[in-house]
Amino acid sequence: MEHGHASEVVTLGGGCFWCTEAVFSDLRGVEKVESGYSGGTVPNPTYEQVCTGTTGHAEVVQVTFDPSVISLREILQVFFTTHDPTTPNRQGPDVGTQYRSAIFYRTPEQQATAQQVIQELTQAELWRAPVVTEVKPFTAFYKAEDYHQEYFAHNGNQPYCRAVIAPKVAKFRQQYREKLKRA
Repeated sequence: MEHGHASEVVTLGGGCFWCTEAVFSDLRGVEKVESGYSGGTVPNPTYEQVCTGTTGHAEVVQVTFDPSVISLREILQVFFTTHDPTTPNRQGPDVGTQYRSAIFYRTPEQQATAQQVIQELTQAELWRAPVVTEVKPFTAFYKAEDYHQEYFAHNGNQPYCRAVIAPKVAKFRQQYREKLKRA
């Protein structure tokens, strides 16, 4: 297959970006994952500002992927199985609007796929509560400070990583073994 393919980019908020980044960077077909902030009103916010919940930003990962290897639908399935899309503005111990579940789409196709996947999940009644994931047009992505990039890879022994991220990543790797970059 020729490698002159066009990559696609989608921006996803699924709680703490340390967790979501660790999951997506393992997937075959994913070329780049960047942690950052989207959906807010303040340009170039700092992590500290975002953590106050006043900038309106969500912690997101910007995922660049090759649609000939992995589809947006597959990416969204991973997204929905690795966070809880029914808790407004929180993921487990992390509470605040910056942890909201959100999909920021770039094209009408992405919007349609996102809405379709949410509809299917809702019909499948996988969760007791309704899915509250926002589906909004992408406006801006502000890359997070360098120390947040590949956080789990660099800080795997840190208590939050060990307690929250490691089990999540292990569960994900088990579930999606055939889609991982390395077996």
